[in-house]
Amino acid sequence: MSRMTPFSSPLLLGFDSVEKTLERIAKAGDGYPPYNIERVRAAASSEAPQDLIRITLAVAGFRPEDLEVTTEENQLLIRGRQNDDAEREFLHRGIAARQFQKCFLLAEGMRIIGAQLKNGLLLIDLAKPEPERIIRKIEIAVED
Repeated sequence: MSRMTPFSSPLLLGFDSVEKTLERIAKAGDGYPPYNIERVRAAASSEAPQDLIRITLAVAGFRPEDLEVTTEENQLLIRGRQNDDAEREFLHRGIAARQFQKCFLLAEGMRIIGAQLKNGLLLIDLAKPEPERIIRKIEIAVED
């Protein structure tokens, strides 16, 4: 018995990689650290006319040297590692020195504009490319 998927329609050709990507996303469900994704409208006086996408992660307690932002192929990887200070003696420890790795899949052509750490929030700005409308006429060969 074969498995039916949303992309098994004969009208959807070449979407195998999209299906695999969606399956991988469904498996990655860790909610730490919490994050927002928002559209940031460019200011009217700005030189950059396009809107940005901003990913904001709550990384309170992490220093810039504890964080790493990289891209690998079409993935944005954000890693955080805190080292325990052996000289500190905790009477109560409610804030864990926790490591994390967050992965975001990026569409083709997405560019990372920059990243900044501000008030315990890691802000990562991305530029979304304007889609090109390409209309191409396909000639029909006639063979008699």
